[in-house]
Amino acid sequence: MDISNVFVMGAGAMGNGIAQVCAQTGISVVMCDLSQDLLDKAVKNINWSVSKFVEKGKISESLDTVMGRIQTSTDYDAAAEADLVIEAVFEKIEVKHEVFKKLDSVVGEKTILASNTSAIPITEIAAVVRRPEQFIGLHFFNPVPMMMAVEVIRGIATSDEAFHYGADFVRFIGKEPIMVNRDIAGFILNRINMLSNMEAYRLVEQGVATPEDIDKGMRLAFGRRMGPFETSDLVGLEVQLMAYNNVYQEEKDLRFYPPSILRRKVLAGHWGRKTGKGWYEYNPDGTRKK
Repeated sequence: MDISNVFVMGAGAMGNGIAQVCAQTGISVVMCDLSQDLLDKAVKNINWSVSKFVEKGKISESLDTVMGRIQTSTDYDAAAEADLVIEAVFEKIEVKHEVFKKLDSVVGEKTILASNTSAIPITEIAAVVRRPEQFIGLHFFNPVPMMMAVEVIRGIATSDEAFHYGADFVRFIGKEPIMVNRDIAGFILNRINMLSNMEAYRLVEQGVATPEDIDKGMRLAFGRRMGPFETSDLVGLEVQLMAYNNVYQEEKDLRFYPPSILRRKVLAGHWGRKTGKGWYEYNPDGTRKK
């Protein structure tokens, strides 16, 4: 497909993962964030991840070749030449609107805009841009380099051309598109996963089982690589709570109202690996305490 330049807004776990998979498939990437310190940390993470792929023979190019395709910037103007812009910032509509207003003022007329939101309806995010027909959702899953599924979401104004462009891009970077034909909060996979996760949290809250046993059961019985509590600590409890609240506020469906135990943990700062404590406790190097 005709895509050579991608601009990724946001250098957190999702943004740097998206930048990595683009670079590994030959695409030049500009990764943007608020400070150079954040960008330097992201590049360090990508460098480590790509080196592991090279060591295991999963990519044929050298580390330097892949890393040479990634540039960083703190300036939105760096998106001017992008074929595709992917936003991966904080999961709050006000933040995303601010980002897309700035991006919309600098990108070319043919540029496709995409959000990596995990729960907010695409139509709502696209409301602030001039060409909502060129706006799509591209929902990657964490960790991006390892997870094969990417939801491609159609907003109410998204054109057929933009929708199919998103699917072609996902295939081009070696992933599998999951087509979401109607804009709905939480899309497909997260809506299913959210209900499963929240039931697991309630079982712990009620004293029915421990996080350890539920995670073990999900791995052994259903073949999951990680259980819901391990995944929650990896993603971040505060990130999950924000997503659940977004879906609940949109749908007003009590099934999506976050359990008390999750809300209390977030208030206490128990956000998972990043804070050293979530459902489990972690050492400074990120390994789980026994």
